[in-house]
Amino acid sequence: MAQHNRTGEQGEQLACQWLEAKGFSILHRNWRHGRDEIDIVARDGRFLVVVEVKTRNTARWGEPELAVGTAKRRNLMRAATELVHSIPEDLELRFDVVSITHTPAGPEVLHIPDAFYPTL
Repeated sequence: MAQHNRTGEQGEQLACQWLEAKGFSILHRNWRHGRDEIDIVARDGRFLVVVEVKTRNTARWGEPELAVGTAKRRNLMRAATELVHSIPEDLELRFDVVSITHTPAGPEVLHIPDAFYPTL
């Protein structure tokens, strides 16, 4: 497995642990519909939360959350449209980003609730 894939998997695992510690319930990891994938599907109270995780081994190339661009958001929204049909409860949909940067002092986790809205 390539290093960037290992970094991504480790980041998703750390994000799940972090979200669970904040009271989220993890419903799915790597939920797929066709070619679209949602890193983490979680529940936070009345919200069904679609979580995109971005992990970097260094801050040299910029903040990881900036890598969630227009195309990625469009793909997440398309997958989320299918996801809501598979959930038996009527929950509000929210899109969050968890940004993880590894530093010499350990990983820095930044959770951005409502990182974007399905308006594209």
